Amino acid sequence: MKHIESVKNNKVKQWKKLHKKKEREQSGTFLIEGFHLIEEALKIDGLIEEIIVADDRSIPSDWNLNNVELIYAVPNVLKELSETETPQGIVAICRIPKSNDEAIKPNQRLLFLDNVQDPGNVGTMIRTADAAGLDLVILGEGCADLYSSKVIRSTQGSLFHLPIIRGNLSEWIQKAKEQEIPVYGTSLQNGIPYNEITPSESFALILGNEGKGMAEEHLNETDQNLYIPIFGQSESLNVGVAAGILMYYLRG
Repeated sequence: MKHIESVKNNKVKQWKKLHKKKEREQSGTFLIEGFHLIEEALKIDGLIEEIIVADDRSIPSDWNLNNVELIYAVPNVLKELSETETPQGIVAICRIPKSNDEAIKPNQRLLFLDNVQDPGNVGTMIRTADAAGLDLVILGEGCADLYSSKVIRSTQGSLFHLPIIRGNLSEWIQKAKEQEIPVYGTSLQNGIPYNEITPSESFALILGNEGKGMAEEHLNETDQNLYIPIFGQSESLNVGVAAGILMYYLRG
């Protein structure tokens, strides 16, 4: 069993580079930290390559590590790799799943994100989509990177529970329409209050950028645009909160 005693170890230097998107894309790997996330990732065969744990921590006895390499290290190494204020003393290196030709099937519930840039919002919406029983999430142009630490933490493991694809939003909107799935945008522009729509067994919901909303081209591709009425003095709702209201309403 390997043991690392210095933050200057070459493996540590390489792992730390995974905090940057460019390095994640080049290596085809990403880093997760914390017992809960790693436990969820272990449920997917072949996802985790290595687990690095501090000397003063122990692996839960019910974890099935299969072919995962377990590496112990001094606590300072784990602090070096962590991006949280209170590190749990455990991280894992995961393979980025190869993009597949995920197909939209009839009667599915879909979430499309259009240039949502805040990692916390992206992660929260993935987590909510998971909770609401959606089938697929598409991250369109300009969205925060799925494998950044803030997005991963905000999903609370939901990124391992449902398919999430980075792609061209217009193409995926067309794929939804080909399956006769109604496509709803979110905007005051040509919009109606969301509760005027009858919930159905399938839908595609698009949420837009925190400040600018949806791109004009995508607004023109929807079947209907929806908005959530504001009854108080707030100018708007957080996009993650709005997504939760709409997903749960539309699914009925």
